[in-house]
Amino acid sequence: MADPTGPPYLRIAAELGRRIDDDELEPGDKVPSTRQVAQEFGVALATATKALDVLRADGRVITRPRSGTVVAPRAEPTRGPGARPLTRGRVLGAAVRIADTEGLEAVSMRAVAGRCGVAPMSLYRFVEGKDELIAAMADAIYGTAQFEDDPEAPWRRRAESLSRELWRLHRDHPWLGRTQPLTRPMMLPHLLRFGDRLLGALEALELSPKTQFDVQVLVYNHIAGLAANIEREDEALSLTGVSADEWTDSRYVPHFSDDTFATRFPHIARLFGPTGLLSDGYDMDIDELFELGLGLLLDGIEAHARRHR
Repeated sequence: MADPTGPPYLRIAAELGRRIDDDELEPGDKVPSTRQVAQEFGVALATATKALDVLRADGRVITRPRSGTVVAPRAEPTRGPGARPLTRGRVLGAAVRIADTEGLEAVSMRAVAGRCGVAPMSLYRFVEGKDELIAAMADAIYGTAQFEDDPEAPWRRRAESLSRELWRLHRDHPWLGRTQPLTRPMMLPHLLRFGDRLLGALEALELSPKTQFDVQVLVYNHIAGLAANIEREDEALSLTGVSADEWTDSRYVPHFSDDTFATRFPHIARLFGPTGLLSDGYDMDIDELFELGLGLLLDGIEAHARRHR
């Protein structure tokens, strides 16, 4: 391993290696980006890059084109008294950790087997293939939800409580929405529990049967679609080391003071120009967007019900 008394990049590599050894960074966890390393240790980007290169050369971390740099899997004993028994729960847990840290595309039978320290064929005792694996891991996450529902409570309070719990899950595991395309949803009992209880809350509005189900689909899509942006931003940050704010500042801010831009896009300039209403910038808060979108959806549903009652 890197020499902690050597040049700065070796000292940084040694410190990151210690975090891996002490399980502060576990297999599959994202390693700090080059920019984050440079900021934490007060060094140039080139020095931070060299430190991460040392960890790659040592086999401590691996870089995936889409997911960035993550801690490399550790081989686990497969025989003898130290071996952990392979169970369905352990298989699904490993698959979820891969999806959380590297994205859904990184989940494969081979990758999960590597995490568990077993041969890929061992997994087929628990799942028939990748499609069943993804369905099972998604339903396992939905199975952790409370989805508490009081049939005596007002419909809106019930809808908000159910939706916020589903948002919490999708925010923590933004790949979930990609397992459930609207046109071909999988049969996931724990997710159906959410849909069934939301439909129960909507019954108080006396909507038409089709509108009632459409509303349930729209609420789900608001949550899953918004959460998908968390995963996309994580991917972009891992690959570039540039935050969303830094990216926006470099791409858009230089144009806001341009007279030609203001002529072509007067309403945007009214907000973001040098004397605009949002001249100090716009800070996107995805949790605030969720609450705003949910509120507007439920307001619209209530107004629609009144008009057609």
